Amino acid sequence: MATDLGELLVPFMPTIRVPRTGDRVYKSECAFSYDSPESDGGLYVCMNTFLGFGREHVERHYRKTGQSVYMHLKRHVKELNRDFNGDDYEYEDEAKLVIFPDHYEIPLPNIEELPALVSESVTIACDAVLNAASAYKNPEPDSWEEELQVSKHARSLRQQENGVRIPPSGWKCAKCELRENLWLNLTDGSVLCGKWFFDGSGGNGHALDHYKETKFSLAVKLDTITPDGADIYSFDEEEAVLDPHIAEHLSHFGIDMLKMQRTENGHHIDNHVPSRPSEWEVIQESGLKLKAVYGSGYTGIRNLGNSCYLSTTMQVLFSIPEFQRCVAVYWMTCLCLPTRAKLGHGLLSGQYSKPPIKSELIEQQQHRGISPRMFKALVSKGHPEFSSNRQQDAQEFFLHFINVVERNSSGSENPSDVFRFVVEERVQCCQSQKVRYTQRVDYLMQLPVPVEAATNREELIAYEVKRKDAEENMRAPPEPVRARVPFTACLQAFTEPENVPDFWSSALQAKSAGVKTSRFASFPDYMVVQLKKFTFGVDWVPKKLDVSVDVPDFLDLNRLRGMGLQAGEEELPDLTPPIVIPEDTRGLMCVPMFGDGVCSCTHVCLCLSDRLCLSSALEIDEAAVMQLAEMGFPLEACRKAVYYTGNMGAEMAFNWIIAHMEEPDFAEPLAVPAYMEPDLPSPSLPTATPLDNQPPEESIAILTSMGFPRHHTIRALRATNNNLERALDWIFTHPESEEESEALDSTLSPDQELSSPRIRDGPGRYELFAFISHMGTSTMSGHYVCHIKKEGRWVIYNDHRVCLSERPPRELGYIYFYRRLSTC
Repeated sequence: MATDLGELLVPFMPTIRVPRTGDRVYKSECAFSYDSPESDGGLYVCMNTFLGFGREHVERHYRKTGQSVYMHLKRHVKELNRDFNGDDYEYEDEAKLVIFPDHYEIPLPNIEELPALVSESVTIACDAVLNAASAYKNPEPDSWEEELQVSKHARSLRQQENGVRIPPSGWKCAKCELRENLWLNLTDGSVLCGKWFFDGSGGNGHALDHYKETKFSLAVKLDTITPDGADIYSFDEEEAVLDPHIAEHLSHFGIDMLKMQRTENGHHIDNHVPSRPSEWEVIQESGLKLKAVYGSGYTGIRNLGNSCYLSTTMQVLFSIPEFQRCVAVYWMTCLCLPTRAKLGHGLLSGQYSKPPIKSELIEQQQHRGISPRMFKALVSKGHPEFSSNRQQDAQEFFLHFINVVERNSSGSENPSDVFRFVVEERVQCCQSQKVRYTQRVDYLMQLPVPVEAATNREELIAYEVKRKDAEENMRAPPEPVRARVPFTACLQAFTEPENVPDFWSSALQAKSAGVKTSRFASFPDYMVVQLKKFTFGVDWVPKKLDVSVDVPDFLDLNRLRGMGLQAGEEELPDLTPPIVIPEDTRGLMCVPMFGDGVCSCTHVCLCLSDRLCLSSALEIDEAAVMQLAEMGFPLEACRKAVYYTGNMGAEMAFNWIIAHMEEPDFAEPLAVPAYMEPDLPSPSLPTATPLDNQPPEESIAILTSMGFPRHHTIRALRATNNNLERALDWIFTHPESEEESEALDSTLSPDQELSSPRIRDGPGRYELFAFISHMGTSTMSGHYVCHIKKEGRWVIYNDHRVCLSERPPRELGYIYFYRRLSTC
């Protein structure tokens, strides 16, 4: 029998490859679905392209490509060891070769019995596939996590018997009285400040100075102590460390870490002291017996580590019919396109949300959710923040995803049309009283949260007095008080005029005071409302407002519709303000943007409207960039800020960041216009592709195995310098039906393609159907969950857990989603 199977393999030997350096082996999850070796049908790995397929897709891949030899991987639950988390499993893996179309199976242990001609080469290929790292399990270099080592001082630490006892709050540095970034020396109990860190926490380095004087090495950060541990630093070893005896060392100074828990304001409280339910408990509906739900639309998303901002956003979007239709269209089009709709199909199909099977070992695995790893890699590719493992702002990701959809919806249905609306902005010169009306496209409504309008102001003032008194007298802090702000006050703050900084009046041709008001020129099908809960303190450290807002179930915005230029209003002249050039312009060339004139610059250059003076050799001040990045702003945003303010210092760049941080492309990479020398060809003219630029045949085979036509894959590889990942993106953004107009399309930017955006207008009356909530003190940390109203009932989506909601915390939401009410 072995000889017969060996003879069957011989015709396919040229198609069996050994993975080489750089090859990605997709052996943990299907490329088009969430089937895995743990699924009923297992996973099939093509021995030529190393793509993985579930049972539903492997037959189609064989029919489309003719690839016949696959490695079938199946994982069985062998034993379930229930620890306190119930998460430990023991598995038994099974692997065999399968030859299509007749499904001949060869168990891998039996390969050695095959004829020598086949056995050696097939064994090498199979071993290489089994030992290769999965393409979905990258080392993740951007992760914040690092493996800590036990300090060499931990076991031999000698603590002084000096009677020092540390209170639960009211800490301050013994040398400078700072109250943040405080470290407790574990030898003598000194409380001293740390140094200035990249995350905005500040100090004067007194803890380090104390170590230099005393050589007392170990210190613990006071606001990190929980029953699970604490942040410990060794000045001698110059790194964060572990202390196995930390509970004993803390008890020496009167701290019982098993009774401590971290609160939202950084203080610690005793677990036995009754307190109000925390934000975390209210939003996650902790303590309530929530009933799990299963089926289509009720599939959870596994948390990859700080990926909840993505999961909650996509859960809401895929509850909208327009996004659901796009998933169906992509899924049914052809074999290749499901890679774009994989997440949506996984959420909507119901295949990965089934009730647990009773009395089976696999019971605990039935509803662990689907992994967004492939989707995250695709949608965040090239983005400095979303491609990392750090926590992000859900609002920023929403706008980023809409931008990705806009770029990739040319010539097809664009589901983001349901969010697009036009804002009418009215700017008035306070001195001349003349006005200017402009319009811009937006996708969400940002509402200020005026804490001064809180209905419990007296209670807040009393709490602040008690808090300061507790700090000064080193007593436990009082029970926190959350500001209650009416939603009507937020709407009122949105409608009020705001000052325009550095306003240049074209009527006066000079700087003047100006005010701006915003109204709606159109109302979208779906209105997204963001409460601006995140702000900056006086020390530039991002912080979150602890507020509750009585957000309504029904919203009427009709009174906010703009009416355009009114009778009696006089428009500002249509003049362009002068462009200010930095003083140090020596050696820089000023290039006209249009026309053939030559501009001669001085310190202030007054250019005509058909010219733009730019420094062709402007360098970015990297010191200023890093100074801004250390405050926690995205690196690319810092580079843009320094560039657009002409290297005039970190303070000017910071002001630019504050003014532009809410723009959709705030964190996008800096795109500097490329100006060519006079003797170079114009970049707008298409250049010929060298005839000898024939892509590697292996790259062509990988793309064609995914269902793309050969001639289309060759075009894609040539256009992307034979880069496989970029070629895949190119194919998606250049559908084959549009190849005839490829030369024209390739010269159009996304902005040019959207020069006439599709606007859906209608009445401004809406009903709330979903909201995303954030827990924590900053967008750089914490956790997101979302609530969605489906079939007349609210459902909470908390990572992979999907349950019926008992008490939807509407008042603590961050981003709210409304749908237009149908007219009666």
